[in-house]
Amino acid sequence: MNASMSALGKLVRTTAFKLSFAYLLIFTIFAFVGLGYVAWNAQRLLTEQFISTIESEIDSLSNLYRFGGLRRLVNSVERRSRAPGALLYLVTTEAGERVAGNVGALPPDVLGRTGQFETLYNRTDETETRPDAAIVRVYLLPGGFKLLVGRDIEERRRLQEIIHRAFGYSLLFIGVLGCVGGWFITRRVLKRVDDMTEITRHIMAGDLGGRLKVAGTGDELDRLAQNLNDMLDRIGELMRGMQEVSDNIAHDLKTPLTRLRNKADEALRTASTPDELKTALEATIEESDNLIRIFNALLMIARLEAGNAREGLDDFDAAEAVRDVAELYEALAEEAGVALEVSVEDGLPIHGSRELLGQAMANLLDNALKYGAAAGGGARAISVSAHRADGEMRIVVADRGPGIPEAERGRVLERFVRLETARSRPGFGLGLSLAAAVARLHGGTLRLESNEPGLRVVLALPLKAAELPQPSLQSAA
Repeated sequence: MNASMSALGKLVRTTAFKLSFAYLLIFTIFAFVGLGYVAWNAQRLLTEQFISTIESEIDSLSNLYRFGGLRRLVNSVERRSRAPGALLYLVTTEAGERVAGNVGALPPDVLGRTGQFETLYNRTDETETRPDAAIVRVYLLPGGFKLLVGRDIEERRRLQEIIHRAFGYSLLFIGVLGCVGGWFITRRVLKRVDDMTEITRHIMAGDLGGRLKVAGTGDELDRLAQNLNDMLDRIGELMRGMQEVSDNIAHDLKTPLTRLRNKADEALRTASTPDELKTALEATIEESDNLIRIFNALLMIARLEAGNAREGLDDFDAAEAVRDVAELYEALAEEAGVALEVSVEDGLPIHGSRELLGQAMANLLDNALKYGAAAGGGARAISVSAHRADGEMRIVVADRGPGIPEAERGRVLERFVRLETARSRPGFGLGLSLAAAVARLHGGTLRLESNEPGLRVVLALPLKAAELPQPSLQSAA
């Protein structure tokens, strides 16, 4: 008993049941208002029909009295009174004495009133003492005689009873149907909510692979379940990324930390002059700076992926930012014997962070300079371009180096991932990860393509709706 009452209470407290009850109440009110309006109009039309019939009879009988006198009026009234379903007729003297008609008794003040009105009456052939109700009109004839014509309102009373009965049955039918429908809908919704709750309990208990069921109906619960599943997928990706980062940190930082410790230990054991100690300290500081750069890059990537860098976003011209970074790397490219070709359109407005875009560009150019040596001894060149395409700005950094195999292009965007061919060069495998995180923060993408030969990196970012003046192409080598 307690369990059933608890289930009923749980059912009644649900939002679905409350909404069903509210809709039922609103529907009932509108149904009763509509039914009441129809009933009121039906009674009004019926009353108007009664009055029209009475007026027509009075006109006919008054004309008959005017042209045929009292005798002819009395004969017509007697004849009409005896007809089946006859109206109410009464002819009296000025003093109220009955002359003809089928009305036996009336309240005392009826014959003195004018116009149409309702009153009680008894017929002359009725033995019951209970009076009936009728709509009547009293007409004063020439000579002081009075003519009363009326219509019994029993039909209107029966119509009222039918309407009242319809109101009652309708209320009962709507109530039963609404309760059954509300219970059915609420039970169905509650079952889906309970299923979601059960799955979320498993997820909170540690089963991160659990997902909410999607019924495929496309309703709000399906949309909620799909959004929650997408959120869980994203959380799962972040958790896997965090685990991979932890593993990578443990693996990739072990070497520089070990090297740092070994250099300090060697300095303690072997250094005998101030110059040797200074050299050991400089090497230790250099290793420490490398570790700081790694942690700074990791923190920046984490902030970008968490969206915590959005407060610094503003509108700026990306074309100027690309030119500035390219100009900074021209000297480095010249020292490395690499030609740096720059081609940038004017007026590339975006909403984002100029500093982060510059950092991403610097990482891409740094990678191109490190690994972009010409394959097969060809010309050493790196090209940088920025242009519009399909409503977005595309920054392209292309080199003529060995490139990256297509199967590895998705993996190298992860943190601490370095290909075997890059192990001999300085770096920690965070440059492309940072550039990809900057692209995601700006609502864009980072793609790695083949330059045949070499690598072509495309950083695509959405342009602002209101663009700057019409572009023109500028080139520099």
